[in-house]
Amino acid sequence: MIYNDFKDLSLSRLGFGLMRLPLNEDKTVNKEETFKMVDFAMNHGINYFDTAYPYHDGESELTIGELLKRYDRETFYLATKYPGHQTAESYDPKAIFEDQLKKCQVDYFDFYLLHNVCEKSIDTYLDERWNIIPYFLEMKKQGKIKHLGFSTHAGLECLKDFLNKYGDEMEFCQIQFNYIDYTLQYGKEKLDILEKAGIPVWVMEPIRGGKLAALDDSDLKELGEGSVASFALRFAAQFPNIKVILSGMSSFDQMVDNVTTFENYEPLTDKQMNKLLEIAEKMKESVPCTGCRYCTGNCPMGLEIPKLIDAYNDIKVNKSGFTPAMYLQALPDDKKPTACVGCGACKSACPQNIDIPSIMKELSEFMPTLPDWDAICKERNAKAEEKRLKRMNDSV
Repeated sequence: MIYNDFKDLSLSRLGFGLMRLPLNEDKTVNKEETFKMVDFAMNHGINYFDTAYPYHDGESELTIGELLKRYDRETFYLATKYPGHQTAESYDPKAIFEDQLKKCQVDYFDFYLLHNVCEKSIDTYLDERWNIIPYFLEMKKQGKIKHLGFSTHAGLECLKDFLNKYGDEMEFCQIQFNYIDYTLQYGKEKLDILEKAGIPVWVMEPIRGGKLAALDDSDLKELGEGSVASFALRFAAQFPNIKVILSGMSSFDQMVDNVTTFENYEPLTDKQMNKLLEIAEKMKESVPCTGCRYCTGNCPMGLEIPKLIDAYNDIKVNKSGFTPAMYLQALPDDKKPTACVGCGACKSACPQNIDIPSIMKELSEFMPTLPDWDAICKERNAKAEEKRLKRMNDSV
């Protein structure tokens, strides 16, 4: 295993992401298989484990707490997250945090994150009523959180706004980063912004939920020796400010394959890097918007057309993607693609001759098929609260 320094710690470059654990037929976590994977990880130098309050409807924290208690607390680093990104009527960081400590069977968390600071959640995190960030800063002061950070799927402006307010308090940031999202979700720009802010980066979705674990034989032949997933992991490992690469492994075979990549790590060649970026462009089949914004000045509805095209491109890669869904559903009705009047003023101003009204029409038709983020959050919150109350009753 190879490691990166973070403050006075040595973190395994590969971290075990606990969002996609192996499942039984009834969709509960397969503890036997997960037990085997955690043991293999620990025995092969992985020391970073990343979970979150909503993962597997709360079962992820319970499972990793049960499995890691068999090891010396000083031999691993445990990270979890506060679900302020989930839509709810009220937020109680103290109740959630104390519940997480019990579920994970620890006295402190090595790393704690504000989960997905984005356009849809930033107001919640900054709302003084909920006292979210001040509470976690106090927990850090008390030693119950060793390092405080945040994860994000936000756009560039939202990221900058949050850093302007709380960048000095955040020690690390977790972003979606891979050779598709290097351009599709502005991964390169986010990396640059965070590096300039002096904030180390953790990577989630380096294999984009498995999408990058399947390539054409012709592409693989050009890339050379190595498993398909290894090229995606090595892509993320090329960037100096990226300290931890989290992979959500769902089987023992995936664990072995990923560990092998970092035990026998070789940087990508320039030829391989260029090939991966070429493959990404082919996968995206995207609209070639350069973000020049000539179109926005002509739009009578004031639509943020480049950002809407970004969402369209993201949906084209993964039609069930929750990142564009969160962005689009957070927009006021008069700024959604459905507000486009089809006048064509944008098209006449576009240097790329993009048929923007057609894109807006197609995006409007996509929207009803996207995940309903608010509904998902309410369902998750209800399940999590039901389980939390049950645990409290059982402990009485």
